[in-house]
Amino acid sequence: MLTPALYRTRITHLRRSPVHHYAEHRSYSWFVDIDNLPRLPRWLQPFARFEAIDHFHGTPQDTLRQRVDAVLAEHDIRLPGGQITALLMPRVLGRAFNPLSLFWCHDETGTLRCVIAEVHNTDGGRHAYLLPPEEDSPAVVMKNFYVSPFTGVDGYYLVRAPRPDQKLDLAISLHRENQPALVATVRGTRRRASVGQVVRLQFSAPLAPQMAALSMRMQTLILRLRGVPVTPRPARQAQRVPQAISVQPTAPGWTATNCSWMPS
Repeated sequence: MLTPALYRTRITHLRRSPVHHYAEHRSYSWFVDIDNLPRLPRWLQPFARFEAIDHFHGTPQDTLRQRVDAVLAEHDIRLPGGQITALLMPRVLGRAFNPLSLFWCHDETGTLRCVIAEVHNTDGGRHAYLLPPEEDSPAVVMKNFYVSPFTGVDGYYLVRAPRPDQKLDLAISLHRENQPALVATVRGTRRRASVGQVVRLQFSAPLAPQMAALSMRMQTLILRLRGVPVTPRPARQAQRVPQAISVQPTAPGWTATNCSWMPS
């Protein structure tokens, strides 16, 4: 699939416990090649600025590719010459917020080797989960990053993240005690990344990063008013430190820990 592209998205969240609660909002995402990020006219750049510092960890001088390569190197994966495509939201009027960014990592032959799912919370925390190259069935990864004040770091995710085509169809479910506690979906339709399309999106989904953060805070307030108890935040969150609990891998050649997938 050629890049760059835009996806007009519908994002849903269904919480099943301890109360039943549904929320959705509209937004959009960019699908890009991180080695060839879009270059917009100067007057439009404030509405789509791609900054490496908004993802992962590293020095201010790092490119986004260098930051992704550093994450892969932590898992002994090196993909020189391989394309890495990403679904993400750039800065809009100087603000960035990506609840979920996805990076599809290919080798030099074009074979998908792994997927990185980067999660951000509203307090500025970020965490990267490594997923196997499984597109036909969900990958399993143990939860170990605090996102919602109503959910701790127990349980596991089922993540379905096929590469976008004409349609975008992502699904993530959080399971606790073998029951789905939360299900989130991101669905959208591909649009050409033209100047006109970018301008139209600023009217149909204005201030998308800011509105995503506001939506999360509003849902937090609603759940608190409904009496959902707050789960204390861990004193310190480990970053990509494998633990001892294992889950069944879904792709040949991979082993799994409760932190992320590790290629065998």
